[in-house]
Amino acid sequence: MRELDAKERLGIRKEEILKTYFGYETFRAGQEKIIDCILAGQDVLAVMPTGAGKSLCYQLPALLMRGITVVVSPLISLMTDQVKALNEMGVHAAYINSSLTEGQIAKALEFARAGRYKMIYVAPERLETPRFLDFANHAEISMITVDEAHCISQWGQDFRPSYVRILSFIRQLPRRPVVSAFTATATRRVREDILASLALENPCETVTGFDRENLYFEVQRTKNKKERIRKYLGSHEGDSGIIYCATRKGVDELYQFLTEEGFQAGRYHAGMDQGERSRSQEDFIYDRIKVMIATNAFGMGIDKSNVRYVLHYNMPQSMENYYQEAGRAGRDGEPAECILYYSPQDTMINRFLLESKERDGEYSWEEMRIIQAQDMERLHKMEAYCTTAKCLRGCILNYFGEEAKEKCGNCSNCLEEFQETDVSQAAADVIRCVQASGQRFGMNMIAGTLLGENTAKIRSYHMEENPVYGKQSKLGQSLLKEIIRAMVEQGYLRQTEDKYSLLKLTGQSGRLLEGEDSLRILLRKEDTQENSRKNTETVLTQKGNQLFEELRKLRAELAKERSLPPYMVASDKTLRDMCLRIPLTEEEMLAVNGMGKRKMEQYGAQFLKRILAVTGGDWESWGADPELRKSIPGDGGKSSEEKMPLTESRPRGKKAEFRLTEELLFGIQYVPELSVSEFTAQINERRDEKRMKRLTIKWLTEKLLEEGCLEKRADGGYEKIVLTRQGAAAGFRAEERVSAILWKL
Repeated sequence: MRELDAKERLGIRKEEILKTYFGYETFRAGQEKIIDCILAGQDVLAVMPTGAGKSLCYQLPALLMRGITVVVSPLISLMTDQVKALNEMGVHAAYINSSLTEGQIAKALEFARAGRYKMIYVAPERLETPRFLDFANHAEISMITVDEAHCISQWGQDFRPSYVRILSFIRQLPRRPVVSAFTATATRRVREDILASLALENPCETVTGFDRENLYFEVQRTKNKKERIRKYLGSHEGDSGIIYCATRKGVDELYQFLTEEGFQAGRYHAGMDQGERSRSQEDFIYDRIKVMIATNAFGMGIDKSNVRYVLHYNMPQSMENYYQEAGRAGRDGEPAECILYYSPQDTMINRFLLESKERDGEYSWEEMRIIQAQDMERLHKMEAYCTTAKCLRGCILNYFGEEAKEKCGNCSNCLEEFQETDVSQAAADVIRCVQASGQRFGMNMIAGTLLGENTAKIRSYHMEENPVYGKQSKLGQSLLKEIIRAMVEQGYLRQTEDKYSLLKLTGQSGRLLEGEDSLRILLRKEDTQENSRKNTETVLTQKGNQLFEELRKLRAELAKERSLPPYMVASDKTLRDMCLRIPLTEEEMLAVNGMGKRKMEQYGAQFLKRILAVTGGDWESWGADPELRKSIPGDGGKSSEEKMPLTESRPRGKKAEFRLTEELLFGIQYVPELSVSEFTAQINERRDEKRMKRLTIKWLTEKLLEEGCLEKRADGGYEKIVLTRQGAAAGFRAEERVSAILWKL
């Protein structure tokens, strides 16, 4: 891209650059504010979730600034991907890292000094090399951008000592440029560390919000993880996805299992040689395989926009790691799923990995102790996420310091049924056990004692002599641990911040022991079938799917011709928008999301030709969305209301709340007596699955309580819901369930 003179820069609006080079009509939330601050010469720290458009926030102003922007990036794959995407858009950029020869590096810096590149991506280790310092001191550098800025903080999950030297490089420049820092996951403590470590001057600090509304979150507690994943992949054929495992061995075993089951899968971990890893990564990016099974070594900088799901075979070590990995799904803004398969063994695996983790020799003993305590605290928070009954999205947002609604309506906990249960007696026994054992043990030992386990460890510490040994043997280990976690969360116990995580009493412990407080927790009802989520699907009709598949084939052909990943030609979101608009002219194609002038010049004619061939130019009979057609300049036509739209006429990714209509009641098989679950099942079979959320027993129970058909009664110190005479007269019958008698021990 040639250098713009002052007059041209003043005459070009941000929006023109946005549409011409990036293909978007409007900015996403927070982007314009960040860009304006940079163009005004102000330092920036921006925390934006994966997929929120961080890179555009420094790439767009780089095109409007006089000199060169140096982007500090941690990984070769990240640089390669970004530079390839920029060059494809018509923006000249280059990278400097160990994959290049010294001759290639010299040539790249020569071209940059001559003004042929607007952006140079560089690894942090290269900044203070003599060759790069010479270049930096003789080139006009307008901005230093630090990508993945959390790597500069010792409190972050990916601390890299090389990042600490970025400030030294900036201070060696003849003129201090604008400094901008970007990251997807950073708590308040990490943000403060970034500000200090980069010495940002009067920075514009922006946290755009961590929420990714298009992502569905779910935790499944299961031991048979391989079979769950096999079933999931079987119902998502054709979709691209990533499966993360905690260990290399786990990757290899799952890879062998899935390939033997006939799935197109690749694998990636640090134990493979570099060539094999590169081939596997390239196969995934270019859609030659659909599934990537990997450790957390894979993914940073993989800007593949059409990842429809991210599955976690094991629980990650921290919420930062989980959200960064899960955030690689749905980067195009289309619905995507993030499912974590959890078992208690995951905690033990991660504890072992953290305790055996190699540390840099630069750390003092005290620094090591602090970092290890921080790691264990993050692990506790991650375990709490996997076992909570609260909204999963809310847990994530609260962790990063953001307020959230009580229910998001798009996670497994918000869609699942729970029953509130009083567990005060069990909690009091936990406190007695901790007290009698001298507060010397962690959760496993306390739970084992209350369950009456006869193990060598229990006997070696004489825990069988504890006054409450075996007193809660009917509860089960997972339930008892859930009670203990709830006690820690509510302040009735605390855990020490070390690798032992000992349970200690607090000032509130006595209130539970004396019966002054009660402890109530939400318990899941036993699943009769595997949870599934459909409320965020973008539903295409048969014709819509036919056109979409034809456009995907064309995209693959175009990508192969140019040796590009398919998503660089057009994202899934762009293809779906074509299916909704059915553009037949260049003007109409330019209105499609993600189709800027550059993309139009490269691919527009081929897409228009394929759309015309498939639809015959009859956009009405192919059901183009009439509202979107109205927004196309010069179209002027409106399709009749009788035409079937390509998507359901409801907001994408949303279902209406359940409501009991006459249409639903009509046809119910009424009998003299009907249980609540039978009535619920009949209603759910009749409702429109794609448009309305299902009726839950909890919702119906609350309505029956309001009407006086059910009432709450105390039974042996516990609260119980029973059928009233009014309810019996109305035709309902009582039904005894395991969950209803769970606490009658």
